Amino acid sequence: MSMIKKPITRGLHIIIVGCGKVGTTLVEQLSREGHDITIIDQDAAKVQEIANFYDIMGVAGNGASYSTQMEAGIEKANLIIAVTASDELNLLCCTIAKQVGDDCDAIARVRTPDYSKEVGYLRARLGLAMVINPELEASREIARILFLPTALEVTSFANGQAEIIKFKIPEKNTLDGMTIANLGRNITNDILICAVERGGEVTIPGGDFRIKKGDIISIVSSRKHIRTFLEKIGFKTKQVKNTMIVGGGRGAYYLASQLLLMGIDVKIIEKNQKRCEELSILLPKAIIINGDGSDQELLKEEGIEHTESFVPLTGIDEENIMLTLHARQISSAKTITKINRSSFISVINSLDLGSVVYPRYITSEAIIAYVRAKKNSMDSNIESLYHMFDHRVEAIEFLVKESSGVTDIPLMSLKLKRNLLICCIYRRSKVLIPSGQDTIQVGDRVIIVTTHTGFNDILDIML
Repeated sequence: MSMIKKPITRGLHIIIVGCGKVGTTLVEQLSREGHDITIIDQDAAKVQEIANFYDIMGVAGNGASYSTQMEAGIEKANLIIAVTASDELNLLCCTIAKQVGDDCDAIARVRTPDYSKEVGYLRARLGLAMVINPELEASREIARILFLPTALEVTSFANGQAEIIKFKIPEKNTLDGMTIANLGRNITNDILICAVERGGEVTIPGGDFRIKKGDIISIVSSRKHIRTFLEKIGFKTKQVKNTMIVGGGRGAYYLASQLLLMGIDVKIIEKNQKRCEELSILLPKAIIINGDGSDQELLKEEGIEHTESFVPLTGIDEENIMLTLHARQISSAKTITKINRSSFISVINSLDLGSVVYPRYITSEAIIAYVRAKKNSMDSNIESLYHMFDHRVEAIEFLVKESSGVTDIPLMSLKLKRNLLICCIYRRSKVLIPSGQDTIQVGDRVIIVTTHTGFNDILDIML
């Protein structure tokens, strides 16, 4: 019996500049994965609080200062992540770090639309490993959901060629009472159910698992096959025709820009008159209303009862939640709620909010995927990573660049960890739902779903 050698990996030395929502989320997740973390922030009390809680190093000071970075150990750092509230400060932090730490990669959070249009230039000229924009990424996720409003979540893999979508099984649906094996025999083999949540418990299901009404299930396939499947089981698959957005910040601008390109009519309600004037110039095809989006009479006057989708983007979680609950009470609109904080997730999940989007997690997941790929010493790297069902499940895309202990072996012969599913293979521009006879080949993009955490390499799927 041959032994499969896994790469020996050690934690990276990572400096995180900025202790806001995203910075704290990164500290929490990366420290849990065994990395050596140092935080920098000008708020000394916040630095001490976070450093003590997570048992990490902390430096109070300006993250763009050479002496502050030296104190934080930039000369030996593998990665610096700048996520302060200032785009310019983030870019300056990374520029200085690249001058001092020869082997230090740099990631900057950049949210301003003008800079976001120049991401390629910034990466190339400043030598950045990644430039990430939380509002832009969140708006892309919202747009994907509005393109397929049946879904609670839509997650893309393999450069958009494969998708995992999450939806709820309604009463009297075709799937209610059907086993997964019978679904394959009687409806289609072109999709795969990769995770099911029932009664607060998440399962990676086998063929004998019986689907019930109220289940929240995630399926994976190509966009075309997903739409065909949903139509077969009685779901609407057409994109919405119009949307109402409350709040006219950067997120609203990014979302409206994408929806207008998709042919979706957009109406934005914004309190600030000057911002309304700016949006009317930036988005000439959108309808911009200057008014209080929390005013029920105004919402009714602007047609909330008849809009096909409703997205509150006020920047205040509580207001977004209340607006969504109001919309769902008086209309049948598809609702998407953006939540910036992660407190009280169990309470939020108990509310009837429709789809919920967390920008801080979208940002942290992209960075964590990069960190895991950098940590890995072999040439089979993580391309993307998403957390599902409140971080209880991970969906990971691996790009297989060389032969290893999992390639060219029938999947049925691989000794895989429990609670793990190889749910999709993207090969030569085709999305494959694998059977036991299929093999993983060099050049494949392999998507796995698992309740395990911390995978760095595709060999981690093995026992």
